[in-house]
Amino acid sequence: MELKDIKSVYFVGAGGIGMSAIARFFISHGQVVAGYDKTPSALTKQLEHEGMLIHYEENINMIPHACRDNKSCLVVYTPAVPADHKELVYFRENGFEIQKRAQVLGTLTRAHKGLCVAGTHGKTSTSTMCAHIMHQSHLDCNAFLGGISKNYATNCILSDSDYVVIEADEFDRSFHWLTPWISIITSTDPDHLDIYGTKEAYLESFRKYSSLIMPGGALIIHKDLEMKANLQDGVRCYEYSLDEGDFHAENIRIGNGEIVFDFISPIENVPNVKLGHPIPINIENGVAAMAMAQLSGCNAEELKYGMSTYKGVDRRFDFKIKTDNLVLLSDYAHHPNEIYHSAKSIRELYKDRQITVIFQPHLYTRTRDFYKEFADSLSLVDEVVLCEIYPARELPIEGVTSQLIFDNLQPGVKREMINKDNVIDYIKNRDFDVLVILGAGDLDSYVPQITKILQKRCQ
Repeated sequence: MELKDIKSVYFVGAGGIGMSAIARFFISHGQVVAGYDKTPSALTKQLEHEGMLIHYEENINMIPHACRDNKSCLVVYTPAVPADHKELVYFRENGFEIQKRAQVLGTLTRAHKGLCVAGTHGKTSTSTMCAHIMHQSHLDCNAFLGGISKNYATNCILSDSDYVVIEADEFDRSFHWLTPWISIITSTDPDHLDIYGTKEAYLESFRKYSSLIMPGGALIIHKDLEMKANLQDGVRCYEYSLDEGDFHAENIRIGNGEIVFDFISPIENVPNVKLGHPIPINIENGVAAMAMAQLSGCNAEELKYGMSTYKGVDRRFDFKIKTDNLVLLSDYAHHPNEIYHSAKSIRELYKDRQITVIFQPHLYTRTRDFYKEFADSLSLVDEVVLCEIYPARELPIEGVTSQLIFDNLQPGVKREMINKDNVIDYIKNRDFDVLVILGAGDLDSYVPQITKILQKRCQ
């Protein structure tokens, strides 16, 4: 189905962060947009306010009349929705065109110059940073992001630009639908082994993705990756890292709550780049984002301005309280290497302070496969409080609980297990110095309440 033929779009799983960005695209283009989601959220309520029709009951009778024409209604679904979902079955049995979210994004990459960011971790921050640089430049861009940009209070940027920034998701091999013009690959640490089975299959999936970059385009790949790219003729390849590679940082200055560095590039060096969201891990993410924006045509002043005005992403090293006596932040990190880099950045910022992490593991399979690595990464902080595993799409696995991580924490790390429902009472009865709410599950829903409780102590 061509974009011009679409009169309505129905989303099965409307409230996902990636799905909602595409919904906003179609809303802005005047199509009727509707959908189902399991539970209301702040995001679904915002979508309703913007004009989307959403219901929260799995019921084909609640599908709007405007979405019942199989010739003009596109159905978009997320792989997180089970195949036997009643509404999805209805659309399948009645001849509707049904596409994964990634297929729709793939269409957009072929209609624009796709600037895609892939990797096990770092892709949301890097893609959002690049989108902000591009949007503030003379080039502008569209963007479909995996998090809510704090600059724009949305995960979707729309414009008349030829460029589209897309977060390329490896889950369920979704990124194989894309046709990038330029891509970053930040990391290939094995994940989603419930889908891929082996590390080798995971790496091969990234190799396949790299082969999809258009001739004339470019790959910007982290220099330390085990994966070897498989590029078409005519695709340029650049390496980046914190301190080595074609693109890297030099003369890094960290102090007084600020981070400044020099951006080293084969095109043009840019001195004295100031990070608007001054987190150590964002130096390397910023190098990659600046590289992609520079290869696209942004000039030095646009790069510096974009980096200095970047405010970050919700739930990515997201400070809620930042005082001399108390720090509270929320972070989405849910893979051992993400947690390692998050904990390392926190330790760099707060060398002599007591750091407590409340962590909710995400997925039984990920916990089963990486519990020792989780324990090693969490052991970088002073105290670890573990909640039960957030199952998402999975059923329990016998013997797999948060206790596996708890038992493998390094000696000397204070530890505790609590039920998620008791977190608020736990916060009320404890004093904290630096507190981190960590993970990709639903523990973050308590953060507004936690913030209010702790803010009262700062008054």
